[in-house]
Amino acid sequence: MPGVLDGIRVLDYGRFIAAPWCSAILADMGAEVLRVEKREGGEDRWVQAVTESGEGGTFLQCNRNKRSLTLDSTTVEGTEITRRLVARADIVLANMPAAGMRANGLDYETLRAVKPDIILASATAYGEGGPYSDRIGFDGAGQVMSGAVYRQGLPDMPIRTVVPYADFGTALTLAIGVMMALYHRDRTGVGQHVEGALLPTALMLSNAFLIERELLQVDKPRMGNQGASVAPCDLYKTADEQWVLLQVAGQPMFKRWCRLVDRPELFTDPRFADDDSRWQHGDVLNGIMADWCADKTKAEVLGLLEKAKMPAAPLYSPQEVLDDPHIRAMGYLQRVPFPGASREVPIIETPFRMSATPGTIRRRAPLLGEHTDEVLGEIGYGAAEIDRLRAGGIV
Repeated sequence: MPGVLDGIRVLDYGRFIAAPWCSAILADMGAEVLRVEKREGGEDRWVQAVTESGEGGTFLQCNRNKRSLTLDSTTVEGTEITRRLVARADIVLANMPAAGMRANGLDYETLRAVKPDIILASATAYGEGGPYSDRIGFDGAGQVMSGAVYRQGLPDMPIRTVVPYADFGTALTLAIGVMMALYHRDRTGVGQHVEGALLPTALMLSNAFLIERELLQVDKPRMGNQGASVAPCDLYKTADEQWVLLQVAGQPMFKRWCRLVDRPELFTDPRFADDDSRWQHGDVLNGIMADWCADKTKAEVLGLLEKAKMPAAPLYSPQEVLDDPHIRAMGYLQRVPFPGASREVPIIETPFRMSATPGTIRRRAPLLGEHTDEVLGEIGYGAAEIDRLRAGGIV
């Protein structure tokens, strides 16, 4: 089945997550994505190693459906290779500071001189044009500077989220921007520069906290796993030493919960008149729920909550995620072989589904420089020239 982006060529100079996951989504949808990295490999290739050759788990996720070319793009000959690649590309993706973009010939003006309708998609930590624009930063910078970490964790200890949501969120917003730019180019013939950054992505996700602070002039305390604005809401321990999440919001749901825990009088208690009131007295409601769970197994708790149509879920270990029957039935994790991996790699599928043009994982992440000769041949280099480039440390 043809992909919706068949025929679109993408050069991926991205590292770690923001740009590579964006280009992975484009690749899932049919785009031809070429990952360009240093001869020794990009730093992100070797983080959290899980294979014999050292590739990391995030790398395997974010670089499926791509080919790999190694290149020193700062050399004269490397610059020429970059020029030829850009001349036949539709999109260039990168996440590096502006100075690095210029040094590698990846700034928008340089790219546009080669291909007038090129689309450049760049991801940075803080965005271009402000006092922090030259700073480098990873996902955690977006988290801690967005106000979110200030609100999460234990009362005496802020805790950032181990999942890099600012990175992956930036990848998704960048992918949306790229698709808008492609749509605009198809209508006008004009390319453009699409910018994404970790900080505004994190601000988007924590915006409600900022609105609350500005309008009410309050900062709610850190409350562990309890809800930020509703109650009962927490992780509750069951009799078999397991944990279950429950989140109650709105009057109908709260009324069902009162019946479930056999405390109907709570529904008319003025302390619990609405979500805000219930949050203010969350210790009372969470205590009742904790006691209700304490003499029941996880299976019993989840069964009763499901019967009462309450939004609950079990706390899973990574192995329990891999074994979950719904995740298996839905095919959310695709098993993909990789050289040197002890078993097939569970790679998340395209994070959305389309009925006519679905995304697919057609090939594993590439080995370092696996397609260098193939790609150079496609842009006009013969075998002898490729040997010379390799001997000279260009590729």
